[in-house]
Amino acid sequence: MARILTGIQSTGTPHLGNVLGAIRPAIAMSDTPGNDAFLFIADLHSLTTMRDREVLRANSHAVAAAWVACGLDTDRCTFYRQSDVPEVAELTWYLGCSTPYPMLANAHSFKDKQERLHEVNAGLFYYPVLMAADILLYDANVVPIGKDQKQHLEIARDIASAFNRSYGEVLVLPEARISEEVMMVPGTDGQKMSKSYGNTIIPFLPESTLKKQVMSIVTDSAALDAPKDPESDNVFKIFRLVAPTSAVETMRTNYLAGGYGYGHAKKELLEVLVNGFRAERDTFQRLLTDPAELDRLLRAGADKARAVAHATLRRVRDRLGFVAH
Repeated sequence: MARILTGIQSTGTPHLGNVLGAIRPAIAMSDTPGNDAFLFIADLHSLTTMRDREVLRANSHAVAAAWVACGLDTDRCTFYRQSDVPEVAELTWYLGCSTPYPMLANAHSFKDKQERLHEVNAGLFYYPVLMAADILLYDANVVPIGKDQKQHLEIARDIASAFNRSYGEVLVLPEARISEEVMMVPGTDGQKMSKSYGNTIIPFLPESTLKKQVMSIVTDSAALDAPKDPESDNVFKIFRLVAPTSAVETMRTNYLAGGYGYGHAKKELLEVLVNGFRAERDTFQRLLTDPAELDRLLRAGADKARAVAHATLRRVRDRLGFVAH
């Protein structure tokens, strides 16, 4: 059995790109026989930039609600909030004491801001060590990542190797599972959909809000009667990711024939999003009105995670020479 671990950023309600590119694949992974999936909401990491406690809490609830609404079976995996497992902070310190300064100074999360050091806090600099602890604490064998995250896992492996050289084979070295074909979901402006770009479509929001987002999709100025190139249009690019194949081919034909405007296409996209995510939207909204239920689910997952974390820390503390609790 492979233990597979994935972290989920706690940046608020997931958008369509998150759902298609991360949530659905991770749920499929967790439902696959032979996989022991650990999925966690990385709320400790958000402290490097987040200072509002209410937003921090609301973001975690929104992420949890979205994953459950999309069909995550919390009984078949270990789904937890990072901050509910304080053992990760203890392991972070132990690992940090075996981590050379140049490794952290070379991490992308730090290098990207080294020209503006006044904006860098110690948490951002130490970020890779916490990421390593997130993985190593649970004896994860496999960590699914995109190509842009390769350095993160390499650092985790290097830190684990250094620790094992000093104290014996204590920590499991994880393997990367790199997705060669990561789904790129375009945003309303044609760039990759991202909260930082402000170009998101969020299928969990009320229909009126969703309509505003869909209608804001940028298109060219082609006249209603003119034929249009579906491959270069943002509306079509999003539509083909969420609509049935037959509907996609019909829209493609309409584009090429002319007499079909972008307003028509946006209306069809909205209809697909409203109907296709109706059950998820209803469940999401219901869960958000019951944060106690979300906390219960996350605490139950944290209890399972802490059992594994405790066993790992017993091994680590014993090798370090501390009394194992």
